Order: sequence, then C-alpha cells, then structure tokens
Amino acid sequence: MNTSDLADKIAADHGLTKGTAKSVVETVLKAITEAAASGAEISLAGFGKFKVQDRPAREGRNPKNGETMQIAASKKLAFVAAKAVKDALNPV
Repeated sequence: MNTSDLADKIAADHGLTKGTAKSVVETVLKAITEAAASGAEISLAGFGKFKVQDRPAREGRNPKNGETMQIAASKKLAFVAAKAVKDALNPV
C-alpha cells in the first residue's frame, strides 16, 4: 500500500474526495516527521510508537575493496507495533 492507496481507502470510507484524503494523509505524515525530527516519541494508541534512536559512529568495511572506513553517527526512526497490531499479524 502506498500513499495514494491509503488516501483512496480513507476517501471511500469517509465520503471524502481523493484530493482531500490525500491532503489529510500528507498532513499526518508531515506531523509525524516534524515530531520525530524534534526528537519526540510519537505514540498512536492501538497502532504503535515511533521512536528516534541514536546510532553511534562505528567502523565498517567498504564492500568494494575491503578497506576499513568510519561510518558517521546518525539517527534512525524505529517503530514498535502495539499489541493489537501484533495480534492481527499473528492470529491464534
């Protein structure tokens, strides 16, 4: 499923135009991105949590020539699914 598919589903379920639904989806994604960029944890009840995690600098290898290289520190966005989502993915 991509952004357009999600917007189409929202439009169909709530009687909105596809353009309005796409705007809503883009606004939600932008809000999540902005919150994550500020370091905030995003918690969506019944769906899961987005957390920003720091990845320290580390040593790695260049796969092309095998030379050792430094990989810079970075941040990543991790997602932890809520119990309801886990249960939906793994029914008993």
